[in-house]
Amino acid sequence: MYKEFHLKMFPIAEIFLFVLILGIFLMYLLSMLGNLIIIAVVYSAPRLRTPMYFFLVNLSIQDVASASSILPKLLAIEITGETYISFLGCFTQMFVYAACMDAEFFLLASMALDRYFAICVPLKYSIIMNKKVCTVLVLISWVAGSLNSLLYVSLVSHLSFCDLKDINHFYCDIKALMRVSCSEVTYINNVILLEGCILGFLPFAMILTSYGFIISTILKIKTMAGRLKIFSRCSSHLTVVFLFCGTSLSVYMKPDSDSSVQSDMMLSLLYVAVVPTLNPLVYSLRNKEVLHVLKYWRKSKSIS
Repeated sequence: MYKEFHLKMFPIAEIFLFVLILGIFLMYLLSMLGNLIIIAVVYSAPRLRTPMYFFLVNLSIQDVASASSILPKLLAIEITGETYISFLGCFTQMFVYAACMDAEFFLLASMALDRYFAICVPLKYSIIMNKKVCTVLVLISWVAGSLNSLLYVSLVSHLSFCDLKDINHFYCDIKALMRVSCSEVTYINNVILLEGCILGFLPFAMILTSYGFIISTILKIKTMAGRLKIFSRCSSHLTVVFLFCGTSLSVYMKPDSDSSVQSDMMLSLLYVAVVPTLNPLVYSLRNKEVLHVLKYWRKSKSIS
């Protein structure tokens, strides 16, 4: 039994390699910077200790973990040309990323639920979304994601890979690993479809339902300025939701075929690199409360 795999990366010309490396590096840098700023801001400002920012901190932690599990290795391979990844490293990467991706579905659903109660049932908001409820929702997100990821790792690690070591992907994706296995994988595909409906489509449906009620409530606001302000925020949130949920569900829920491998890799890059970069910009760094804390930091630094 060999102890490593080889990632085949993107089949691109050398002239575009520098552009790809620079783009991935900038997205990773912006993702880390934006998400770490959000975590630091929320924990340093008592005024931001609200359910919305509690969920945002967990979303930022998830973004940092998911991006860090894949992008540094991707950059190292593109720069050095060394495509190997150890057996243990491969399954560790798969576990961390799958756990984060599953957790993100639940966190986005929790955030949509929080916005629903804040906008549609404002008088009962503080009673419904109390500290205990928020903590339970976050725990469910992380525990469900970790257990589901552990199940996938357990199933795939027991497959036989014979002499096939080249993974046609830029990270250890479960479907890419199944393609190079010489074992029967039909049952794993069935598990992916079943759990994709439960852990993917169900939270996605909850998000769309919540925003449906939110938009219905917004339309009842008499002032155009009030409508536009909330519509702008909701549209930004929904853009990220569709980008993440749409690309990830389309990759894992559609039938597998050789012709779809390259398109799957490009779609994967969207939710691996682009979404963690956009999340802090859309959810927090445009908020006046966060910007106010950042301005206070800047003034305090200038005075000191």
